[in-house]
Amino acid sequence: MLKGICITVRSDSSRLPGKALRKINGLATIEHLINRVKRSTKADKVVVCTTTLSSDDEICRLASKNGVNFFRGSVEDKLERCLQAAEEFNFEYFVNVDGDDLFCEVELIDLAFEKYEKEKPDFIKTHEDKLICGAFTFGMKVQVLKEICQKKNTSNTEAAWLAFAENQNINTVYLEDIPRVFHRPEIRATLDYQEDFDFFKTIIDNFFAQGKENFSLRDVVSFVDENPEVLMINKHRHNDYLQNQKKLLTDIGI
Repeated sequence: MLKGICITVRSDSSRLPGKALRKINGLATIEHLINRVKRSTKADKVVVCTTTLSSDDEICRLASKNGVNFFRGSVEDKLERCLQAAEEFNFEYFVNVDGDDLFCEVELIDLAFEKYEKEKPDFIKTHEDKLICGAFTFGMKVQVLKEICQKKNTSNTEAAWLAFAENQNINTVYLEDIPRVFHRPEIRATLDYQEDFDFFKTIIDNFFAQGKENFSLRDVVSFVDENPEVLMINKHRHNDYLQNQKKLLTDIGI
């Protein structure tokens, strides 16, 4: 049984159309993310989990081009898509990476895999309000996800992972020993709006200009500390993001 990274992504987006395929320094945003998570030393495989829509054909092509697997599944039911992908590739446990989180940190992903190897929890999460937004999503045991999918009564599972920690039948733990450098909730590193794209482009362009394409989230923190005006590019969008998250919670009954 393997440990995997599942990148959940689709090209369709109402707030920022085609955001997964928008280019920065010659690469689509999804390519920047793929190349980042490929640095994991703990994952056995990386799988891009997208939909069966023809608009996502290009995402699959880019996954293959960049040397990772892809899986095509449900358009609406993200949980079912992840489950089928995990079963297809024989995963026992996976860390989910949202396609919006271009700076998702491999250091934290591997920390989650280490925690799973030691404790075998059902679900690993973080204190989101204490970390860089977009630094880490969650890790989950595939068998537990299978049980959830068998019991759920909706296919609208875009944000269902937000409810996992509320389920008392799930052994949820927090990711521990997170380096304090990542305890920077004022840094917004997720792609929902044009301003977020501008934020990512500013930072990526800077590192590529230096020939430093494999920069880490630690490098990003250093950069914004030296250039605090960069945080102002998308800071005002975070309230919109939080309101959207709140609506998603309401939609799934929390």
